[in-house]
Amino acid sequence: MKDLLSLKTSMNEEIENALNHQIKTEAHASSTYLSMSTWCGENGYDNSAGFFANQAEEERTHMLKLFKYINDRGGSAVSPEITNIPAEFYSFRDLFEQTLRMEMHVTQLFNDMAEKCIRQKDFVTFQFIQWFLEEQIQEEYVARRILELFDIIGEEGIGRWEIDKQVQMVKYES
Repeated sequence: MKDLLSLKTSMNEEIENALNHQIKTEAHASSTYLSMSTWCGENGYDNSAGFFANQAEEERTHMLKLFKYINDRGGSAVSPEITNIPAEFYSFRDLFEQTLRMEMHVTQLFNDMAEKCIRQKDFVTFQFIQWFLEEQIQEEYVARRILELFDIIGEEGIGRWEIDKQVQMVKYES
């Protein structure tokens, strides 16, 4: 029976912990994006409200993908408690600056996880997280392009309204 228990998971504990930490990060990002969506809606940025609602759903999907992977490998995925979600934001531009910072942080977490996978010779998980690393290229690109709209269009007069119109049109083409 003891030998059978050791077969429960083929995941290294360090990798499983990193994946569970990423689940919490994705859940926090999803909740933050929902809060950003609310702020945009309250301030008349309807297109950006939709953009952030979509981002929230995408982050939740990422969280669930990680959750399923851990459980499918015999690990124990942990449903995280999410706290400290901001409700107020400094400015319209601040939302997108925070978005880029969050996405760059997520990229770094996945890079760190890739390094752990290589060190532990967990090439299965390494291959799994490649999808997330590719996704991060898109996430950072979109945030950077939207921030460029602030520099190109400016925020004076109808600038913020024009930026809000453009937000949903920014796409990544690979």
